[in-house]
Amino acid sequence: MSSPDLTLDANLAIALDALLAENSVTRAAARLHTSPAAMSRTLARLRRTLQDPLLVRAGQAMVPTPRALALREEAAAVVQRLGALLSPDTGIELATLRTTFTLQAADLVGAALVPGLLRLVEQEAPGVSFRLLAEELEAGPALRDGRIDLEVGSIDHVDPETRVEELVSLRMVAAVRPGHPLTEGTVTPARLAAAQHVAVSRRGRFTGPLDVALAEQNLRRRVGIVLPSHLAAMTLAARSDIVCLVPAALPGAAPSPLTADAFTLGLQLLDIPLTMPPVSVGMAWHPRHAADRAHHWLRGAIRRTLTDTREPHHVI
Repeated sequence: MSSPDLTLDANLAIALDALLAENSVTRAAARLHTSPAAMSRTLARLRRTLQDPLLVRAGQAMVPTPRALALREEAAAVVQRLGALLSPDTGIELATLRTTFTLQAADLVGAALVPGLLRLVEQEAPGVSFRLLAEELEAGPALRDGRIDLEVGSIDHVDPETRVEELVSLRMVAAVRPGHPLTEGTVTPARLAAAQHVAVSRRGRFTGPLDVALAEQNLRRRVGIVLPSHLAAMTLAARSDIVCLVPAALPGAAPSPLTADAFTLGLQLLDIPLTMPPVSVGMAWHPRHAADRAHHWLRGAIRRTLTDTREPHHVI
């Protein structure tokens, strides 16, 4: 006697569920939008596979065999699980989500994000935690390898597979301590260039867009120190006559949380009397996370946090 064929594909499982639910070849065929002849052939195949008649004639009707009755609930459960497996992910239970997201961001961006993210976690997803990394990894490979889930900040790398979304466009302003000489009188390009500056660069660069704008006026600023941290530069500015640059909202735009730490340190923000390019802050992620519902919530949380307008924002 030959051994039974144990290969049962998804279509057979669905057909078995329909036959056992309807106890009728005709009604099962209608349920699955196929012909009674095709369903009869499927029933014959199921009988060979399971070595049981499954449905037998009883007058004008068909009745299930004991084996069919034993399989009915399991067949329905299998089809339900198949449906869940092969259906789009349409939602997520944030209240029960347990995961840690790893973000890469400059310290100023991270400091602006964390309070808002923690508020959203407390309200919506208490099982979520975050790990913030400094801008030390090459973001493209790190996103690809899964070492980070999201990069937030100035996205300056070109990687065709990376998804990038611009979140907010900002401008740079000069931040100084109260009583700094630049707070008295009009800030001119010459006065700004004559002041001592701190530059922020993780690569140790002394120059940036402000130097280009000053050069167009035949001016050159004095950069006394380069620091890798925006927060360290703002702390230095709060304790000395050093000028540092801080991102702030464009005129007429909603306030930016990226200025919150400058106000916490008591710094005054001054308009720069030069034409400078805007600063774009965005987020980047690998496409494998594009449809993931937890990651979708993360991106929405970042988006909401960076457009939070609760912090005071005034530029002199």
